[in-house]
Amino acid sequence: MSYKKAEQVLPAELIQMIQQYADGICLYIPRKSGERKKWGEQTATLSEIGKRNKQIFQDYKNGIKISALAEKYYLSEKSIQRIITQLKR
Repeated sequence: MSYKKAEQVLPAELIQMIQQYADGICLYIPRKSGERKKWGEQTATLSEIGKRNKQIFQDYKNGIKISALAEKYYLSEKSIQRIITQLKR
């Protein structure tokens, strides 16, 4: 997300009204509820985590213990268990 100056996108009258409530502070204006993007949708992070989780599950099926997987992937044993449970379904 990038910042825009209010003067570039809002009419002067609206800026004056907003200044009555939030003068000189940074203000976040959320997207309309129907236009929100899911976490990781704009980056490759979500797909990278999916690939990692599939590899964890494959390693588990190949006999690697949960404690070893936790060390290998720098996750807690509980997180490894959760990933395995999700992918078993």
